[in-house]
Amino acid sequence: MTLSRRSVLQGGLALAVTGAMPARAEFAPRPVINDASRLNPTSVARHIALKAAPTDDVVGRIRQEIAAAAAEGRPFAIGTARHSMGGQSIPRDGVAITLTGGHIELDKAAMTYRVGAGMRWFEVIRALDPQGFSPAVMQSNSDFGVGSTFCVNSHGWPTRYGPFGATVRSVKIVMADGQLVECSRSKNAELFALAMGGYGLFGAIVEAELDMVPNVSLEPTYVRMDPSRFADAFLKAVETDPAVKMAYGRLSVAREALFDEALLITYRPAATQPSPLPAVVDHGALTGFSRNVYRLQTGHEWAKDFRWFMEASISPTIAGAATRNTLMVEPVVNLASGDRTRTDILHEYFVPPDRFKDFVDLCRAVIPKAKAEFLNVTLRYVDADATAVLAYAPQKRIAAVMSFSQEISPEGEVDMMTMTEALIEGIKGLGGAFYLPYRLHARRDQVRSIYPRSEEFVAAKRKLDPQLVFRNTMWDAYFA
Repeated sequence: MTLSRRSVLQGGLALAVTGAMPARAEFAPRPVINDASRLNPTSVARHIALKAAPTDDVVGRIRQEIAAAAAEGRPFAIGTARHSMGGQSIPRDGVAITLTGGHIELDKAAMTYRVGAGMRWFEVIRALDPQGFSPAVMQSNSDFGVGSTFCVNSHGWPTRYGPFGATVRSVKIVMADGQLVECSRSKNAELFALAMGGYGLFGAIVEAELDMVPNVSLEPTYVRMDPSRFADAFLKAVETDPAVKMAYGRLSVAREALFDEALLITYRPAATQPSPLPAVVDHGALTGFSRNVYRLQTGHEWAKDFRWFMEASISPTIAGAATRNTLMVEPVVNLASGDRTRTDILHEYFVPPDRFKDFVDLCRAVIPKAKAEFLNVTLRYVDADATAVLAYAPQKRIAAVMSFSQEISPEGEVDMMTMTEALIEGIKGLGGAFYLPYRLHARRDQVRSIYPRSEEFVAAKRKLDPQLVFRNTMWDAYFA
C-alpha cells in the first residue's frame, strides 16, 4: 500500500488530536442576571425561578435555598421584576431566587388584603377591581412585585400617604435561620422597621397584609404655574382639600429652559359615579403617538418642547374621568426604549417643601452640563415616615422622580456618576435625601450623612444575620 505524505500527516494529526483531547468539552457557564438598567450583569452560582402556587410549599423551598447558601458561604437574594438599578436583588456569586405568583385574600370588613410577595401589582389590581377595591398605595407602575415594593419602601401618588410601608399592616419573613416570622408595628416591631425599606437584607418577604380603599372614578384638574409657586400650591391642594384623592406635578425639561414652568394635576371623585364602575383598562396611556414623542426627546430639544405643549396645553382639554385602578395600572414597559445603545436611568430626590425653590436652582446648575438626556420629572407628595430605620422622608417631602437617557459606554457612566454625585451633594445641603434603589453612585459618606440611622441599620443586620447570608451589591457598596 502506497501512502502519500499528506495522508500520513493527516492521520497523525487526527491521532494526536483524539488522544490529547477529551471526547467532548465540558463547560457550563454560570447564570448571569441583570436589572432594569442593563448595566449590572452579574454572575451568580444559582438562579432559581420560583412561581408560587396554592399547592406549593414556597416557604419550604425558600428555606432550603437559604440553608444551602449559608452552608456554601454564599450570599442569598430574592426578587421579582428586578427593576431596582443598583443590584439590590443581585447576590454576586450567590443564590438568586426570582419569585412570582402567589395568592390574594380580601377582608372587606377590615379593608385589608393578604397577598403573596411574588404577586405583581397588575395582578393585585385585577383581583381587587371586580370586588370594587384598589390598593391604598403602590408604586406608580404595575410591573413590580409586592414584596419588592416593601423592601424598597416605595411610594405612589395617592394622597395623603407616606411611603408604601404606611399602608402595610404586617409581613411574613423567612429569616437566615429558616424561621418564619410575622412582624408588624406591634409584633416584632424592631424587625418590621428594619425590613421596611431594608432591601431584603433581613430576610425573604413571603407575604404581606395591606390596606385597600374603594375604587372610584376620578376627574383631573390641571393648573399651570411658575415653579416658585408649586410647593405651596401642591401642599395646599393635598393637605387642605379632602376631595383630592391623587395628585402629582411636572416640570418642563428642555435643556435651555429647564424647569421654567410647572404643572399641578389633581384628581377628585367624578360628580357621576358609574354603577358598576368600568373594568380596569391596563393598556396604559403612553401608547402610540404619546410614547413616540416621549422617546423622541433623546437628542431632540424640539420634542421636549412639543411634549410639554401636549401635556400642559392639550391634555387638560381632552382628559376625562378614569377609575383609580386604571390610573394606577400603567406598566413601565410603555416607556421602554428600543435603542440598545442607551438605557433609561432613574433618580429620585426628596425635597423639604420650603427648600423646593433651592432644589430647582440646584437642578438648573447641574443637569444641563451633563450629556445624559433629561426626559421627565414627576413630583409627588410623601407624608412623614416615622417607622422605617432607613427613612428617606422623616418629615413630609416633595419627591422628584427623574428619568434620564444615558449612553451605554464608559463615557456615559462617568457622565452619569458626575451628575449624580453633584445632585446628591446638593440635596444633602438642602436637608433632603436621595433614593437608594438606583445606581450605586453615591459616596459612602453621603449615604451615612443623609441616612443618619445607617450605623444602627448595619449593627442590627450583623446581629440578626451574623453570617451575612442576605447580601446584595448595594450592601457591598454602601454597608459592608
